[in-house]
Amino acid sequence: MTTAEKTLFTVLRAETPPVPALPPVGQFIGGKFVPSTSSETADVVNPATEGILMQVPAGTVEDVDAAVAAAVAAKAAWAATTPRERSAVLLKIADIIETNRAVFETLEAANTGKPEAVAEDDISSAIDTFRFSAGAARAYSTLGADDYAENHTSVIHREPVGVVGVITPWNYPLLMAAWKIAPILGAGNTLVLKPSEQTPLTTLKLAELIAAEVPAGVINIVTGPGRVVGNRLSEHPGVDLVAITGSVGSGQKVAAAAADTVKRVHLELGGKAPVVIFADADLEAAAKGVRSAGFWNGGQECGAACRVLVHESVADKFTELLVREISEITVGTPGGGDAEIGSMISKAHYERVLAAIDEIRKDGLTIAVGGNAIDGPGYFIEPTVVTNVPAGAPITSNEIFGPVVSVETFSNDEEAVTRANETIYGLAASVWTKDSARSLNVPRKLDFGTVWVNSHLVIATEMPWGGFKGSGYGRDLSSYALDDFSRTKHVMYNRG
Repeated sequence: MTTAEKTLFTVLRAETPPVPALPPVGQFIGGKFVPSTSSETADVVNPATEGILMQVPAGTVEDVDAAVAAAVAAKAAWAATTPRERSAVLLKIADIIETNRAVFETLEAANTGKPEAVAEDDISSAIDTFRFSAGAARAYSTLGADDYAENHTSVIHREPVGVVGVITPWNYPLLMAAWKIAPILGAGNTLVLKPSEQTPLTTLKLAELIAAEVPAGVINIVTGPGRVVGNRLSEHPGVDLVAITGSVGSGQKVAAAAADTVKRVHLELGGKAPVVIFADADLEAAAKGVRSAGFWNGGQECGAACRVLVHESVADKFTELLVREISEITVGTPGGGDAEIGSMISKAHYERVLAAIDEIRKDGLTIAVGGNAIDGPGYFIEPTVVTNVPAGAPITSNEIFGPVVSVETFSNDEEAVTRANETIYGLAASVWTKDSARSLNVPRKLDFGTVWVNSHLVIATEMPWGGFKGSGYGRDLSSYALDDFSRTKHVMYNRG
């Protein structure tokens, strides 16, 4: 892949990139960092500079077994704690992240190449996740105890499932860890977490800073490749549930490996979010919404507003507005100024996105703005808008997971709904209209776990996040997450 002859965007680069406070080297097992059973390591790269930040262990099956053993040993005592006691630990974790906010933001930005504004939002959201879960852990709602059969009183117990295996992605390393750790601990479980081998640093830093506050063995972290560490977690007989945020392919592998031990799985997988813009919509607001939600975190976001369906009568006007908005996006390195988007996560992913753009060109589609690599160092790609996309084109269904948004048109409401639903994914969508009846009716017909009206990618910790169809099942955030990491037991007492 060659860099285009002319680029429309330049990168705002920091003269001296901030130096992150790196975590210890080793696997976090039983409350402390210990050497891996393997001498092999993996480089952790700053994708904005291509420099190596540090090396972490390439974990083994034996490392996973040791971590699961520690989690099993700790689970009875942790399950026996009261919700108030678990809540206090979660609040302490939130306070530690808050106190060390600058450390986490700098480390996250360096490990992912994301701009400061995105890193700041990630850390704030992680803090809020722990604080919400601390409250939710104390406020379970369940069926009331009563006589549902004559002379028999029924009581519902909410119990932890036991040991949870967690696999987190590279796009939001600390935040996705928080989405899992907080409700898992709040529900009384212990866990073994495998961060992405590309972005493990903030998760390891969290372990370092909270080690004194969490009982040994309650949280364990093993770094390493998915084919080894992730697979072992999924198949391990000592793991009672495995939860992953990742691609559809990764979710399928986890579910298949978990099937042998009939363990529960919690899958938050990919997306291809349609943005359905009707003729009566506020087109300027919609264009600004796609600018923000389509290119947040460089489009490396499973709920990104990456597929626009706009009514044919206003398509030209909307496209003009959108291209103008995207042409104004700033690209930059962490510490390099007020950038909106940063680099792709890795060289491999950078090349995948550029290959997808090449295919778009071969398909004869119009690239209205962007579409090129940006001269290095770093894995930067111009924000890209693809227009005049016909129904059924590959870009309408393939998740590019980069700074690429496509625009296609529709003729009527029925066609809009049908086309929006024509995807294997079912994570998120949005509807843009001023018509109150349409704003109520269309979301009910869209086969997605979250549907926004006149906005996109606005997430509240109190509300559930998760998908349908190929986007998986299970819910993160909200009290539903604590439900997912619990089991229900019915005890019936004969009073006769």
